[in-house]
Amino acid sequence: MRCLVTGATGYLGGRLVPRLLAEGHEVRCLVRSPEKLRDVPWAADVEIVKGDVLDDLDEAMRDVEVVHYLVHSLNSKDFANADRKAAENTAQAAERAGVQRIVYLGGLHPEGVELSPHLASRKEVGEVFLRSNVQAVVLQAAVIIGSGSASFEMLRYLTERLPVMVTPRWVHNRIQPIAVRDVLRYLVEATTLENENRTFDIGGPDVLTYLEMMLRYAEVAGLPKRRVLPVPLLTPGLSSHWVNVVTPVPRSIAKPLIESLVHEVVCRENDIREVLPGENTGYDKAVELALTKILDADVETRWSGATLPGAPSEPLPTDPGWSGGSVYTDEREQRTNASPERLWEVVEGIGGERGWYSFPLAWAIRGWMDRLVGGVGLRRGRRDPQRLYVGEALDFWRVEEIEHGRLLRLRAEMKVPGKAWLELRVAANEGHGSTYRQRAVFVPKGLSGHLYWWAVWPFHGIVFGGMVRNIANEAELHKNFRKS
Repeated sequence: MRCLVTGATGYLGGRLVPRLLAEGHEVRCLVRSPEKLRDVPWAADVEIVKGDVLDDLDEAMRDVEVVHYLVHSLNSKDFANADRKAAENTAQAAERAGVQRIVYLGGLHPEGVELSPHLASRKEVGEVFLRSNVQAVVLQAAVIIGSGSASFEMLRYLTERLPVMVTPRWVHNRIQPIAVRDVLRYLVEATTLENENRTFDIGGPDVLTYLEMMLRYAEVAGLPKRRVLPVPLLTPGLSSHWVNVVTPVPRSIAKPLIESLVHEVVCRENDIREVLPGENTGYDKAVELALTKILDADVETRWSGATLPGAPSEPLPTDPGWSGGSVYTDEREQRTNASPERLWEVVEGIGGERGWYSFPLAWAIRGWMDRLVGGVGLRRGRRDPQRLYVGEALDFWRVEEIEHGRLLRLRAEMKVPGKAWLELRVAANEGHGSTYRQRAVFVPKGLSGHLYWWAVWPFHGIVFGGMVRNIANEAELHKNFRKS
């Protein structure tokens, strides 16, 4: 089948594409930023089209038989209206192009209750597709258990970091989680599912409360027994602040995830097992598989791969005139006896567990400050401890450009009054060794931007100066860096 995948740079879309290819399907990816797919292993095997689900989709839909719709505007302002218009636009374009079916993943939800804005929007998108003249298969899932998913990261860090767990009332609601591998199997098999225009509830074999999920996670992970401290007045809004403090998942993402758990989310029917038979993965096994992927540094995609609304998207300015005014820079370099290859290994391995090679307390404080004002903070970490791709998150940065062996350019996604970049370069010296060059760039926004730069300027010598020295030293001292 000829498939169009929307959301191919996201958590599920990035995993679905290679599985469709493995089944022999032809895949076209619709993405707003094609460069974000440049480094993925399957990039050469797909057709990449630049576009947006709110734009003209006629060319993207040309000769397509099946559309996999995996996009949503989780954190954007007026997200429900944007999602509705995007779904209607997609359905109309699919009808004009003669598409055979649309496969959509929505959220499992109860009937007869007031849904959270997030779940209500997901339900509405499914209804748009079901009302269209194109056959639609709408899959509805609750919590997805898999390495790198926001739901799993929230569960994991809440359990691992809290020996005494503060539990609000909603953790006693029943949930039917599903392993990410089973979600992907259904998405792939639904590609060829004919004569169906309906929703299907999908879930794993276990029905648990969120509290039971945390306690069983602790058992699988080999953690000491967790103690439980009930706090009935801890609302979903307050809970999202708590998640923002304890886990890498920022409040903007935690809030809709928690709101979707306020009511019980259990499959009302299991018809999918009749039309797409197969054994689903149990909860304990799903947790074990996810933890193995994390320990083996084999995480395909992460929730942080999606760019957050409001984050700067412009490329690095090439001249001061780009901003109509000032561009502040901090440029430093250090010669080293290490080979360019060794130095690059240190550069590409920066961030995450390895940190930023200078004044850890300062970086930690900056991360906490960002979390307090609703930013992503410093704890998103990295998908892989050694390799980076364009477009993926790296703590509170995003990889804007990478030229392996030469250049790593990071764009800041912390909340600042302006836009910021950090550029790390490696160059070979004549005869022996290499040189590390580092450039921080800040484009201020208004007076507050200028004041911000000069307020942090006294710390640049400690933070950026320390980075230059320590990265060069690391390259010289740890010549077996990648093997360690």
